[in-house]
Amino acid sequence: MTEDNLWRLLRPLAFRLDPELAHNLTLGLLSRWSTLFAGKLDDSDIARAPALAVEALGLRFPNPIGLAAGLDKNAQAVPAWQALGFGFVEVGTVTALPQPGNPRPRLFRLPRDGAIVNRMGFNNEGAEAIGRRLERLRARDLLQVPLGVNLGKSKVTPPEQAADDYRRSFERLGELADYVVVNISSPNTPGLRDLQRVEEVERIVAAIQGPNQRLSHPRPLLVKLAPDLADTDAIDCARAALGAGCAGLVLTNTTIRFAGLASATEGLSGGLSGQPLLARSTELLGRVRAALGPEPVLIGVGGVMDPAGAAAKLAAGANLIQVYTGLIYRGPGFARQLLRTLGGSQSR
Repeated sequence: MTEDNLWRLLRPLAFRLDPELAHNLTLGLLSRWSTLFAGKLDDSDIARAPALAVEALGLRFPNPIGLAAGLDKNAQAVPAWQALGFGFVEVGTVTALPQPGNPRPRLFRLPRDGAIVNRMGFNNEGAEAIGRRLERLRARDLLQVPLGVNLGKSKVTPPEQAADDYRRSFERLGELADYVVVNISSPNTPGLRDLQRVEEVERIVAAIQGPNQRLSHPRPLLVKLAPDLADTDAIDCARAALGAGCAGLVLTNTTIRFAGLASATEGLSGGLSGQPLLARSTELLGRVRAALGPEPVLIGVGGVMDPAGAAAKLAAGANLIQVYTGLIYRGPGFARQLLRTLGGSQSR
């Protein structure tokens, strides 16, 4: 039985569970079995087809489809994501301090819209604990694809101390990552999106660049922005990030705009991901690419639910693509579904 057929049977059962419970059960299973997935994939697997490899950020990505931050916050199941065909994995969001996140319920499915709303609030074990887990992965040589680490601000840290908070996280995790993302775009930490201003971007990236440049091999830095920014503000922040030494951007995080949904959302708050995000996220990606030119690396994320969504991101200028909600709805074979289409289009 294929992964796709198995998921068609299991999804109705999984979707009867509370979303966060289903998420945690899945991560627990993948974490427990993670070492079973550690075998290397060969060129006969579409996920390792040489024609799909991408060179970006000074790294070789075996394919352009990555796992977005937010799904594996604590880096519990990285070998499993590799085995499911992802060409790179981004863990986190990680904060300097461990934190429980926002009160439950905080994760909601909107099946009529092919969407998810989350107000998790950067629940994670903190930089120290996640650093130890990544050290074990590195020591056992279990990483076969580039690993990104997504950094956020600790909730208890006041905005004026944000740069120092990000720096602390980087000092613990930077050397364990292949690239690092500065997340200033989640709607679920009070005041975080207020950091999406030129002066704040410059201040935070400068704080991280200090310890980064002291590494024997400085890591590529990227900034993650929200789709709710005006185009001009997003472009200004992007230019500020590049001016401070970043290699590119991740576009975009979730949206707080719920207009036009088929699902009832009265009283619901948080970040919306999935199909309704595709148009705006991809539009902003294209406008940032047009403004910045071909050099910066842009990772396109937001609303990729099928091969057409992935193709739209690439057409708008993405070097790499990330998925999250599409994986929840389409199941464990989703990365390879996308890659089979991409492989076919590249062979024509």
